[in-house]
Amino acid sequence: MGDLLDAPGEAAGGLAVYGARAVDGGAPASVRQALVDAGVPGRLAAGDPTLWGPPAAGAGVGLGPLDTYRRGRELLPQLAELTAELADLDHVVLVGTGDASLAADAVARTTGRPLTVLDTADPGRVRATLADRPARTVVVLADHCGDPVQLDSHRRAYWRAFLDAGMTEAEAGRHFVVVTAPGSPLEAVAAELGAITVPADPEVADGYRALTAYGLVPCALAGVAVADLLEQAEEFTASLSRSEGNPALALGAALAAATTTGRDKVALVADGSGLEGLGEWVAQLLAGVGLGLLPVVVESPAAPGVTGADVLTVSYGGALTAGDVPATGPATDIAVNGPLGAQFLAWQYAAAVAATVRGVDPFDATVRGGDPFDAPGVGAGERISAVPAAAPSAVQGAIEVYAPPGAPADLTGALRHLLHGIGDESHLTVVAYLDRHADAAAARLRPLLAEATRRPVTFGWRPRHSHLIGQYHMGRPQVGTFLQVTGTVDVDLPVPGRPYSFGELQAAQAVGDRQALAGRERPLLHLHLTDRTVGLAQLLDAVGSLRA
Repeated sequence: MGDLLDAPGEAAGGLAVYGARAVDGGAPASVRQALVDAGVPGRLAAGDPTLWGPPAAGAGVGLGPLDTYRRGRELLPQLAELTAELADLDHVVLVGTGDASLAADAVARTTGRPLTVLDTADPGRVRATLADRPARTVVVLADHCGDPVQLDSHRRAYWRAFLDAGMTEAEAGRHFVVVTAPGSPLEAVAAELGAITVPADPEVADGYRALTAYGLVPCALAGVAVADLLEQAEEFTASLSRSEGNPALALGAALAAATTTGRDKVALVADGSGLEGLGEWVAQLLAGVGLGLLPVVVESPAAPGVTGADVLTVSYGGALTAGDVPATGPATDIAVNGPLGAQFLAWQYAAAVAATVRGVDPFDATVRGGDPFDAPGVGAGERISAVPAAAPSAVQGAIEVYAPPGAPADLTGALRHLLHGIGDESHLTVVAYLDRHADAAAARLRPLLAEATRRPVTFGWRPRHSHLIGQYHMGRPQVGTFLQVTGTVDVDLPVPGRPYSFGELQAAQAVGDRQALAGRERPLLHLHLTDRTVGLAQLLDAVGSLRA
């Protein structure tokens, strides 16, 4: 890492990118030079929609979706009034999924501000969040690209919890803030609740909402100095139209160039210099733009799965000098170093540049989509309670094994069969339908499996990481092998006013994903933990034995 940062880089507006020119230089022809020759930097900065052909109209006036920080600045007076009015409510809960929720989570973790992101239907996590300081809680309902059934369920649960805590309906309404586009169904719900509504820009595509009302409102309520984020983005903007001294152009060209040399996986590694959670947001952005790049978020520079012939390794960190950045683990191809506000804008611009090379409009909702799978419990709430049951192929200890056809029925045999089926150009995706706090040990599966397979392994919690199942695979060659981990719900939680529970909603989400993967003929092993703590320990031991 140190050698890379000591080499010449490209810096502007407080952010620097190192190593990108070397990656571009390794391509058959310079992607960056082709972009410059086509005038892409200036055209993208001017919001020229013809970059993606005559039908494209995604990039409006100015920077279009890349100038959201300017519209965010217009919100500052309203955010100041909102935080003052709700100053006594210091427990901020953000309900929502998608890039803005991941961005808000990254901002809060990086700045050390308390923000609870409720983006799961897991009954244990929902119950624990509902019980946490209800009298001091403000719930931000952010509706943009996530699961409307899940958001509605959380809203109903919190309304009931506030009333059960002795609040009147008027008092309960004060504990909600709704962020949504004007005219959306959630706007009518907000009026019914008597909640404060903050209008959001309806034209901004998923992946580009970090510095919009969706991300800024919860951060401001949590005590983040959001004006600083916007200033960091604004300071960086001046570089975006330039052919030289444009770090985001260098990064975008390198991402695109990597695909021309067979490097279609991007390992995202925090360098330990101060940005927490940014990799998860970057992964969702890159997966959804249509680049054909698989983002793999890894735990540290020394973690397995960082390198490989088909892997581009990119580190990210705060604005530190080269000598201050930890130099551990394998060599990094690219380092992106700078403050969080500039990071958001740099990655958004880079993704747009790389998409341009691929001939894809990065701001087109029909390309980006969300989760393309029509899963029960996502688009059809009335089907949630009708989750089909199946018999396990084997039961070992606290794990029910649902092995695919042709695979051994037992746990170790099914795992070996799954891993042996991963091709030299493929990857393994592990998806957990569990509580990412109480069942945090499940995340240890990623490095263990990466070490066992020597292939890229992604891990995520559903539906928080929607790109793992949906966005990356939409309209692309069907690749990837999948391990799904679910768990028994000991104490379920009903959804007020609905004929299903949170446990049934979570189970339906998992069933919907299994059906979608089966429809695409992807290899899938489903493991169900009848006791989550015991089952996770058993599963980790079984995976660890595969390395022997």
